[in-house]
Amino acid sequence: MHVVSVMNYKGGVGKTTLTANLAAEIANGGYRVLMIDLDPQANLTFSFYTVDDWTNDLRETRTIKRWYDGDLPGRDITLDQLILTPGRVNDRVKQSSGQLDLIASHLGLIDIDLQLASRLGGTTLAESKRKFLQVHGCLAGALRAPAFRDYDVILIDCAPNFGLVTKTAIVASDFVLVPAKPDYLSTLGIGYLAGSVHKLADEFNAYVAHGSPGGMGAITPKFAGVVFTMTQIQAGKPILLQRAQMSEVQEVGVMPIFKSSVRNSPRYFAEAGPSGVPAVLHGPLNDPVSAELRALTEEFVTAIAGGKSDS
Repeated sequence: MHVVSVMNYKGGVGKTTLTANLAAEIANGGYRVLMIDLDPQANLTFSFYTVDDWTNDLRETRTIKRWYDGDLPGRDITLDQLILTPGRVNDRVKQSSGQLDLIASHLGLIDIDLQLASRLGGTTLAESKRKFLQVHGCLAGALRAPAFRDYDVILIDCAPNFGLVTKTAIVASDFVLVPAKPDYLSTLGIGYLAGSVHKLADEFNAYVAHGSPGGMGAITPKFAGVVFTMTQIQAGKPILLQRAQMSEVQEVGVMPIFKSSVRNSPRYFAEAGPSGVPAVLHGPLNDPVSAELRALTEEFVTAIAGGKSDS
């Protein structure tokens, strides 16, 4: 099993669209994939369930917010009890023996950072370290349950921030995937993001070295790399300005750059719709965006299977 957080400090870079289509294409290859929606905007959830579905069936008891709520994450409900299997997309991928599951998000997830922060601290240094590990490692601990062992890939769609909920995802992850539009604002925070991930890992591992609850071990999240999304194509290549920005990110060398990129298309990079089936599964074989997503999926699977990293 490989756990991958998908994140960028900048919103509007196609993060959720990329997560949904990657997950669907991997599942269509015969694998078991779980998506966890940790973005309070819940766009990944709404890519597979309608707003009415969410309001009537999921909102009260079947979202990740319920797991984070309470005195401690997972005390009131186990994470595997929240696993959903969206029907429409699974009607497509079951032909290849794949499966695509989801743990849905909630608009109220935006308040969970404050709840988690209230559980930190203590009257002694030892107690503070124990609570730090307990809070930051809660998702990692939950994903060690037997119910998750049969998944080949778990993709976590993170909010565009580095709050405590996002940090629980990073601690649980083997890899971080960074979608970015090839423009200045979308790539500006990549170096800072890399530094934040390394700093979190160093702090977590320093506390683990002095003893940890629940048998937690050191974490080593790696960067699968940057994938450029929503490119503007002219004469078969990204436009000159975008190529220059892509080259600049590559020259900085903070993390690997995927060879595959995905061009902009309103059909793909739009607000989540009610179809419940990502476009990569019903696009024509000769559709260039579908072809790029399939190429990216192949490169991504190879990268995480081979342990590709920035370090």
